Amino acid sequence: MTTTAPLYGWYGDDFTGATDTLAVLAQAGLRSMLFMGVPSAEALAAAGPLDAVGIAGAARAMPPEAMRAEMSAVGRFFEKLAPPVLHYKVCSTFDSAPHVGNIACGIQTLHPFVNNRWVPIVGGQPSLGRYCAFSNLFAAAGTGGAVHRIDRHPTMRRHPVTPMGEADLRLHLAHQGLDGITALHYPLYDSPDALDAALQALLAHGAASHAMAPTLLDLTTPGQLATVGRLLWQQSQHARLLAVGSSAVAQALVAHWGKPASTAAAPLAPADGPVLAWAGSLSPLTAAQVQAATAYHRIAVDAQRLCSDTGYAQGLRDAICAGLQNGENVLAFTGPTDGAPLAAAASSTDVAQASADLIARVVQARAERGAPLRRIGIAGGDTSSHAVQALQLWGLSYKTTVCPGVTLSSAHSSEPSRQGLELMLKGGQMGGTDLFERLLGTA
Repeated sequence: MTTTAPLYGWYGDDFTGATDTLAVLAQAGLRSMLFMGVPSAEALAAAGPLDAVGIAGAARAMPPEAMRAEMSAVGRFFEKLAPPVLHYKVCSTFDSAPHVGNIACGIQTLHPFVNNRWVPIVGGQPSLGRYCAFSNLFAAAGTGGAVHRIDRHPTMRRHPVTPMGEADLRLHLAHQGLDGITALHYPLYDSPDALDAALQALLAHGAASHAMAPTLLDLTTPGQLATVGRLLWQQSQHARLLAVGSSAVAQALVAHWGKPASTAAAPLAPADGPVLAWAGSLSPLTAAQVQAATAYHRIAVDAQRLCSDTGYAQGLRDAICAGLQNGENVLAFTGPTDGAPLAAAASSTDVAQASADLIARVVQARAERGAPLRRIGIAGGDTSSHAVQALQLWGLSYKTTVCPGVTLSSAHSSEPSRQGLELMLKGGQMGGTDLFERLLGTA
């Protein structure tokens, strides 16, 4: 299916969400690879022919200046690669703020590297319990949980870094600096002619004076995916397009292309040896998942000491390695398991980096003992991003789906002991309470 350019390119603003998009594309039969940063020519060649090329980043946790530096390099890469659609993959809850993970800043940075004025922003992902109606975002509290308007969501309204205080995504993004946002609301989707006419009217308005035309698209049901995908693909055939949103962008295009999952997710086989899991997310859902993980030896981690006490970190590494050596599955966690707020003992970035460094030291220690780990699970977007970097992986390919929104990937690395490592990365809001049990492949 590949021509001179891949069909699809994507940049994930955190590693966990980037793997969800990887899963959508791979399950549709597209040859897909997620790179850990802008790939070298050698890495691209090693990956072979690709229909979809992704880059996992960390913009969600960055201030605007750092976002512009990282995403400008991404934009230059995709400008040269020239896929018809460049997807700026953001969290399905759109949690972001002017000072960190600023989605408007990301759009403004990437848009100069495509040549289509229109910037569609897809506002929902029904497969994950995310719905956008009349520009207002709603989200389920956990898999199958009650649906709340995002500014009343029990977790997202209290997010420790980017609390969501506005449900209308037009206003939310305007507050971050994205001007001139229009909308196409879902009642129009029932009439293709009316929808096309409305889009053309939006594009004609201000065409002479505005270099960019951002438009928020509602998404409330899976049946609307193909309609959204048609709009995106038709516009991308006129000029290369920047599309913004969750993995629903990929789902919409796959639906329009008429490519239902031709590669069914393989059943998750039992792990080859003990499993290491790390829970760095502070969400109540992750706390419940840790509590339910009775098949693991669970180790509570003092986040402050992990960041400041090298002796404590060394002892923790030894305790984890001892459990794995005894054939135990080990789950270490930095957050409370009772859902209580954690005292701000250390910055979340410092904790994520220290966690990632420790995970890498455990992996290295096991390899040196001739018993390399073959499966790891990490909960928490920042921890996942730092861990993949600390493990020195250059790419991820799709292995299977653990549960909706949670992917098990196969790692690519120049280090033989890490090549083929099975890696689950998940955000705090993803998965059922039995997620860590499912990761073992015995549930």
